[in-house]
Amino acid sequence: MVAEAKRVGQQRYRESYGRYLEDFSVGDVYEHRPGRTITESDNTWFTLLTMNQHPLHFDKEYGAKSEFGQVLVNSCLTLSLVTGMSVSDVSQKTIANLGWNNVKLTRPVFIGDTLYAESEVLSIRESKSRPTQGIVSIRSIGKKQDGTEVISFERAMLIPKRGHAVDDAIDY
Repeated sequence: MVAEAKRVGQQRYRESYGRYLEDFSVGDVYEHRPGRTITESDNTWFTLLTMNQHPLHFDKEYGAKSEFGQVLVNSCLTLSLVTGMSVSDVSQKTIANLGWNNVKLTRPVFIGDTLYAESEVLSIRESKSRPTQGIVSIRSIGKKQDGTEVISFERAMLIPKRGHAVDDAIDY
């Protein structure tokens, strides 16, 4: 997590998270912490909130008879958690997510698993149409507590240059 204490007055500071375009370097890998242990409530609520009615995500008897022998964590929850873990580090200052590509669900995730995430910077370029912004592409990986990779994806984001983020302009 990248945190900066910005001076906003005499003996007064405000925390600010994320990176500006200039803070990224191709090849850098950011390990996102803390991890997150997935509970049965997390999975059930997320599954029902998103109207996914597949019983494999919330019916223990159905899950027990499946090839996995138990309930599976909703893969969209896995994607959301790994993305969320990266926000304070790579996209807290983002103007817009431009897309997710190559989402791969490589291993199942179960109730009680703890996920950890990391992101590698793949590319950086200045915007052709927005001189105070640029595009950063990352590859994020989610792993279980034993190091097993469970998800990977690429994400492109529109990132401001230093001095041009929304939190640079807000005085609240």
